[in-house]
Amino acid sequence: MELYDILLRRGYPEPFCDEITKNLNTDWTAQRMIGYLSHYKKLPMEEIADEMLAILNDRNRIMRKHELEETNARWNEYLNRKSQEDSHESTEYRR
Repeated sequence: MELYDILLRRGYPEPFCDEITKNLNTDWTAQRMIGYLSHYKKLPMEEIADEMLAILNDRNRIMRKHELEETNARWNEYLNRKSQEDSHESTEYRR
């Protein structure tokens, strides 16, 4: 709501404020935009929309990175388990 109020107080139309806040609907994304806006008194709507897209792109990139890290961790766990099983089987075979 804070982002919406800031945009509205700066004179942007309500439908524009609605769209920006609908898309930047997490604390992290809203705070990024609030930080961006704090450096300027009034920006063209196009620049705010461009920044919104950049923020969403960053968020998606970070989310994808976390997904890949989680997948990599599960894969490594699998390989470690498999390696231990193979090692255990190899030890039993030698007996």
